[in-house]
Amino acid sequence: MAEILAAGEAMERALALLEGGDVVAIPTETVYGLAADATNGVGVARIFEVKGRPRFNPLIAHVADLAMAERIALFDPVSKRLAQTFWPGPLTLVLPQRPGNGIHPLVTAGLDTIALRMPKGFGGQLIARLGRPLAAPSANSSGRISATTAEAVAADLGPRIKLVVDGGATSVGLESTIVKIEGGKLRLLRPGGIAAEEIEAAAGVTLLRGAAGIEAPGMLASHYAPGASVRVNAAKVAKGEALLAFGPRRAEGWQGAAALRNLSETGDLREAAANLFAHMQDLDRSGAKTIAVEPIPYDGLGEAINDRLSRAAAPRDKID
Repeated sequence: MAEILAAGEAMERALALLEGGDVVAIPTETVYGLAADATNGVGVARIFEVKGRPRFNPLIAHVADLAMAERIALFDPVSKRLAQTFWPGPLTLVLPQRPGNGIHPLVTAGLDTIALRMPKGFGGQLIARLGRPLAAPSANSSGRISATTAEAVAADLGPRIKLVVDGGATSVGLESTIVKIEGGKLRLLRPGGIAAEEIEAAAGVTLLRGAAGIEAPGMLASHYAPGASVRVNAAKVAKGEALLAFGPRRAEGWQGAAALRNLSETGDLREAAANLFAHMQDLDRSGAKTIAVEPIPYDGLGEAINDRLSRAAAPRDKID
């Protein structure tokens, strides 16, 4: 079973595991990540092994600073402006790879682009000490609910890994927003912890939507799924269903719910984002076969919340 160490005590143990080609579960501001040295094929392969993740799904490479990022990818003025505005933070940029960057091909799933992010806190400190980027998808079994606490990581992946670094509950609670930069144009590949409107304001251009195939992590049809089935935009709750609520008003029949969690009683989307995965895990443990989800607005972070919920509700034969 994985050892859980507080972030202030875990640095040397984490470095030793990474240098040895192993994985470490680490806290970031978005969700907990399952990290390996992005230049070490053995370590990256361990990520796929632990998660049960298909090889065609690329990983995000995490960097300590912009200088490290520029050794890995080619930045244009727009991408550099976004990095300077939002890094460190929950924004991932998909950029052309710099030739000879040393990143193992498993990280990019054979694409000529690479997804880069600069995390805050322990993750950034660990990368700086290691001196190399970390590949780090969310620390959960592939396709399942992302972990926002060390305890959630240990409950899922504990038997398969050696160390979980405990940095407390994550502050954002949603994965990063992923944006691809192509010839000065921006394409939103995955909504996340930074609202699209904030990115558009910083870049001065409109974010395009839609992608051709799997261009970045978290784009498979079914993802972030609990064991129970998920039913979104529920106006009524059937007896025995669990209810994931939002705001002060309840769906019809809520009194008969097997369990209830409210993402935000005041309708605050940032609070809802931070609570999303933990509340879904709580409801999944209730034993209900279905989780009904009340409607959530699409503005701001609501776009990312609805994205995660729609993927959680997708047919499981499409799960990664």
